[in-house]
Amino acid sequence: MTLEMESPEAKGSLLLADDDNAFRQRLALTLGRRGFAVTAASSLTEARELIPGLRPDYAVLDLRLGDGNGLDLVAELRSVRPDTRVVILTGYGNLATAVAAVKEGAIDYLAKPADPEDIVHALLAPAGERPEPPAEPMSADRVRWEHIQRVYELCDRNVSETARRLKMHRRTLQRILAKRSPK
Repeated sequence: MTLEMESPEAKGSLLLADDDNAFRQRLALTLGRRGFAVTAASSLTEARELIPGLRPDYAVLDLRLGDGNGLDLVAELRSVRPDTRVVILTGYGNLATAVAAVKEGAIDYLAKPADPEDIVHALLAPAGERPEPPAEPMSADRVRWEHIQRVYELCDRNVSETARRLKMHRRTLQRILAKRSPK
C-alpha cells in the first residue's frame, strides 16, 4: 500500500518505510503537515520499487520490516541519491544496530515510538551537525509502557503470549494493560 501526502510548501520528498500500518499512517500525516511530500511503503520490497522513481530527499526507515532489514535500503538510497538524509527507527534498539545504521550512512537512529518532532529535527539538522537532543524526552515509564503495548499488539492482543515473551507474570501484565499510559 502506497500512501502519498503532500503539503503546498514541501521541504522535499520523503520515503517512509514502516510495516506498522497505524504508526506509518499517523507519521505520514504528521510529516505531510510539516511540509514533506511523503510517500509511504509498508515493506522492503515496496520501498525498493519506489526508490528509483522517487529519488527522495529524505527517508525514515524502520529497522525491521516484515520482509527484510531497513538498513539494506540505506545503501540503495545513497546509490540513487548520495545526499538523501536517512533516519532509522526501531523498536529493538541496541548499540550494534545504531553503529551499523550510522556506518551505512544514516544521520540518526531513533527508538520507537519516536516523537514526530524528534524525527523532523533529525531530518532537518544541518549537515555535519548532530541533531539537538529532545527538549522533553519520554519518561522511562512511558517508554516501558509503549514497548509493552507494541509487543501486546504484535502478539495479536494475546495476554498470555505477551507475558511469556516479556518474561513477565500474566497478572502483572494485565494490571499494566488496565492502566492509562504514563506521561
